[in-house]
Amino acid sequence: MELNLQSTVMLNNGVEIPRLGLGVYLAARGEETRQAVRSALVAGYRHIDTARVYANERDVGAAVRESGLPREDVFITTKLWNSDQGYDSALKACERSLKELGLEYVDLYLIHWPVPGRRLDSWRALETLLRDGRCRAIGVSNFMEHHLDELLARAQVVPAVNQVEQHPFLYQPSLLRHCADKGIAVEAYSPLTKGLRLTDPRVVEVARRHGRSAAQVLIRWCLQHDMIVIPKSTHAARIRENATVHDFALSPEDMRQLDGLNEDLYTGWDPREVP
Repeated sequence: MELNLQSTVMLNNGVEIPRLGLGVYLAARGEETRQAVRSALVAGYRHIDTARVYANERDVGAAVRESGLPREDVFITTKLWNSDQGYDSALKACERSLKELGLEYVDLYLIHWPVPGRRLDSWRALETLLRDGRCRAIGVSNFMEHHLDELLARAQVVPAVNQVEQHPFLYQPSLLRHCADKGIAVEAYSPLTKGLRLTDPRVVEVARRHGRSAAQVLIRWCLQHDMIVIPKSTHAARIRENATVHDFALSPEDMRQLDGLNEDLYTGWDPREVP
């Protein structure tokens, strides 16, 4: 698979999303977020992922504007938070996010979590926002197979993306196949395990063979499993390093070795038991 930083995935509605992006989860509002986004855009990233609950949408929007890049050149994702779910409240929440970002539209708007009793009404709202041009694509986050099946039984629009935690220590091939069968792209968040497994000797050994960092190996693993991936960093050098993953490839044996590391390690939320 030949990839570069400009490589994209075509979503099920024809919108193209860059395969590699910058996540800004837990990036502090203000200069930390702005500097991270500026560094990413200078390094060639064209995909920024934020959320209302991160409280840094305003800084993401400001950094994109300060970059001087045309709006259509930067793919921006934000998300509907749990307390805003429901039909009317979701419509209002999207407008608040657009105001914070200073944008007329977002490229991708996601339901952040499968809140029982509210997620279906939230999805109807996202379908309305899509029709109204407030977002170019809509999707979900942290949805397992049963959540997707419930949604698809009632939805008019198939989600374009399911953003879930994914890395070799949380490898869910059945979920990946389920999404692929439904035409839903998978986007991996926390691909670096929030640092918890970057010193795992089995990952370090693969990295040593390729002359790469453990972080680069984990990102490349996601890409070779045909996922979109959004590593988070606020350090310019690491942001650049995380983008330097297109000039090497993991061998089939490397991939098998990494696939075998699964331990169901959720570094954040575990949505499996959400009804």
